Amino acid sequence: MNLHTPNVTTRAALYLRVSTARQAEHDVSIPDQRKQGETYCAARGYELIDTFVEAGASATNDRRPEFQRMIEAGTSKPAPFDVVVVHSFSRFFRDHFELEFYVRKLAKNGVKLVSITQEMGDDPMHVMMRQIMALFDEYQSKENAKHVLRAMNENARQGFWNGALPPIGYRIVAAEQRGSKTKKKLEIDPLHAETVRLIYRLFLEGNGNSGPMGVKAITCHLNERRIFTRDGGRWGLAQIHAILTRTTYIGEHRFNTRSHKDREKKPENEVAVMAVPPLIDRETFDAVQAKLKSRNPMLVPARVTSGPTLLTGICFCAKCGGAMTLRTGRGSAGGTYRYYTCSTKARQGKTGCVGRSIPMDKLDDLIAGHLEDRLLQPERLEAILASVIDRRQERAERRREHLAELNRRITETDQRLNRLYEAIESGVADLGDSALKERITGLKAIRDQAKADAGRFQAMLDSAGNQKVTPDMIGTFSRAARDGLRLEGGGYRRDHLRALAQRIEVADTEVRIMGSKPELLRTLLAASSVKSAAFGVHSSVLKWRTRHDSNV
Repeated sequence: MNLHTPNVTTRAALYLRVSTARQAEHDVSIPDQRKQGETYCAARGYELIDTFVEAGASATNDRRPEFQRMIEAGTSKPAPFDVVVVHSFSRFFRDHFELEFYVRKLAKNGVKLVSITQEMGDDPMHVMMRQIMALFDEYQSKENAKHVLRAMNENARQGFWNGALPPIGYRIVAAEQRGSKTKKKLEIDPLHAETVRLIYRLFLEGNGNSGPMGVKAITCHLNERRIFTRDGGRWGLAQIHAILTRTTYIGEHRFNTRSHKDREKKPENEVAVMAVPPLIDRETFDAVQAKLKSRNPMLVPARVTSGPTLLTGICFCAKCGGAMTLRTGRGSAGGTYRYYTCSTKARQGKTGCVGRSIPMDKLDDLIAGHLEDRLLQPERLEAILASVIDRRQERAERRREHLAELNRRITETDQRLNRLYEAIESGVADLGDSALKERITGLKAIRDQAKADAGRFQAMLDSAGNQKVTPDMIGTFSRAARDGLRLEGGGYRRDHLRALAQRIEVADTEVRIMGSKPELLRTLLAASSVKSAAFGVHSSVLKWRTRHDSNV
């Protein structure tokens, strides 16, 4: 692409972004970015084709709808524009590795990234400067996030609410004015506080006509008596369990308990405890926790994973999404029959779902037979795994490119250090010079970081997950999996089936079998590495690989 050809008009697209929803609501930054972008395009004779506006999205990752729409357009053939214009590179990305990845992805299709405030050329020096700027943007983003979180933690420790919807039983009230900011606290909401106290009483004592209730029984009790949630909906198991375990109700609201990105639990020394008016006394709360602990499936294996049924825990009603659980009954001849039935009706009553049942043997045979006849055929496996293998190879190629770049950086840094050492030895440079010391320290830091990153990427490339998938591997896996799925007595192996299918939805006229393609590939590679079909999943995981399903 030649941006300077006199008779060819360069087509441009603007990408505008603000970091927070609050900025977008108050129209901060976006109008100014748009004005500067349009002025920039007009001054250079660019034809403005499209504008992509991202309101309230972080630039630390690519989970941005408008960003993805812009990338999809820029990598299509032919591309509808020649350049992407941004106010600064930080508007595009604040992660230096991802920035370079997408810059190169666009460049392969002839599309160039242009910054209004940081104009760069295409020579190696300008490329290096862009990468350094991206590193500083990433560092600044992480520092800002750290300072904001520190301020929010301190705000919580002082007893002030940081925002979001409060737990049921509380409401937000203005506490004091500090300059232009109104500090807020939580107070007990009399409208819903009694519902919280009722849930605790039902769990420990029951309703007077029965003994103590479990989480399911409490859910049904509230729904049947039309005691609604705060937004007027029906109660679910997760909501009841959250109320029974939340320390907020004894006056200790825990803030910053999980990482924002991956939802991993944070260490206790990073958690801020905010004082709020208690709804439940500590003795009652401790009694509830002790009772819940005695029922913990991590301590006592859950029937859903240790029982004899094949599909319990992965089978769901297609209409309401509720789990299909095992039910038994007696026929007119006195025999016992077993079937899967929708559990939502049992938990929430008839208002939850009309219910659906299917004989256990019939559904087990249907699922296992379909997996044997359709999924576990070499041609079908190759077709299913083709896209995953392609993405895996593309990812490995990116890692190899990045590893080569890191190794070049290590070599160049070592050469620079050697030149400095030679200058010191020959007397050209003075070791006592503070600027020289800082330069040597900085180069060592760059080299050591590059070595650490290179080691990490090399380990990824050397891992078993990067071994090549061959037709022979797929054929061997197919035969071994089909043989291993069935037991000699006519039943099926639970662990084998659950490595192939992680979710089954039962509708009136069809049954949908869903599984994770990456997990299927992982299972194939693991089986191939040990030359057997010994694969499976953990035996007591209630929500294994949630939200990672893809229909196979």
